[in-house]
Amino acid sequence: MEKNKRVLLGMSGGVDSSVSCVLLKEQGYDVIGTTLELYAGSSCCNTNTYLDAKNVCNQIGVEHFTFDFKEAFRKYVIQDFIDCYSNCKTPNPCIECNKFMKFGIMYEKAKEMNCYYVATGHYAKTEFSKMYNRYILKKSNAGKKDQSYVLWNIPKEMLEHIIFPLGNFEDKEQIREIARNRNLKVANKPDSEDICFIPDGDYVKFLENNSSLKPKAGNIVNRKGEVLGKHNGLYNYTIGQRKGMGISHPTPLFVLGFDYKKNELIVGEQEELYSKEFEVGDINLLLFDKIDKPLDVEVKTRYSSKQAKATIIQTENNRIKVYLEEPQRAITPGQSAVFYIDGDIVVRWWKNFVKKCDS
Repeated sequence: MEKNKRVLLGMSGGVDSSVSCVLLKEQGYDVIGTTLELYAGSSCCNTNTYLDAKNVCNQIGVEHFTFDFKEAFRKYVIQDFIDCYSNCKTPNPCIECNKFMKFGIMYEKAKEMNCYYVATGHYAKTEFSKMYNRYILKKSNAGKKDQSYVLWNIPKEMLEHIIFPLGNFEDKEQIREIARNRNLKVANKPDSEDICFIPDGDYVKFLENNSSLKPKAGNIVNRKGEVLGKHNGLYNYTIGQRKGMGISHPTPLFVLGFDYKKNELIVGEQEELYSKEFEVGDINLLLFDKIDKPLDVEVKTRYSSKQAKATIIQTENNRIKVYLEEPQRAITPGQSAVFYIDGDIVVRWWKNFVKKCDS
């Protein structure tokens, strides 16, 4: 595809994507705004969303298109969400949405429209690195707002086609101030932090209404196999959870794991949640084609977790063993491990913790 300054921008109707539109236009890009219809009635797919996005584009003077991808969203994002809970994993649907929708289907649509670039309002950076002789993904300047964690599965060959206009800003108030200065009506629009297709936050009800998952009683046991109580369906729980088990015990108990075949929920005390080693699969390499020797990195095992020092080793079966300097809490199957070097450069990502090694 011949390089040009034509860019397809994902427009959610929020302040981040709206300011991204302003910045790209002011930087001389030929901007086309698009809103993807993904799930009717969700927090990011409703009449107000489409109107806000279109009105911003009209005000700025760029074209806006809406595309219906609800079927693909159900196939790639919602079904993965259901499958994870059906198999005792805790998913992050934003990661699947980024992979298949924003940087998958939307990128294909961009090529159809002769756009060299796709852009979103994520807080992250892409740039060419002379040191690594390739395009890289980096953390943004926004500290806790950085979203590089949820962008782990972008194919490395796509990085040169991606623009994150907000990557150099340090906080959300700067973005809102730009919107106010440009008289954008969405300047003070609140952020949506829920799972977009579960706006009421009741994921259990969603699963029961949209899948074959239904309450199925089983035993709550400790690691010795001693029965402590009853649960009403393994999909109601995630590793690290404390509340909602309905059992009394001299010390607080937390979910440690699951025995799917026996339909048992395994619980234990706080210190049992910590691990120093684990193994992961589903590799997406960004900086290197292969890790042929132990590599010192920092790792995040959840979006909200802090980076922890670790050494990683790629095994012959194309998995990664992770050796943490300090034990980390609640390593959870279905979540992603994101590795960084030099503080902010994403080395590569791995989804789906395969197993926890002995501490």
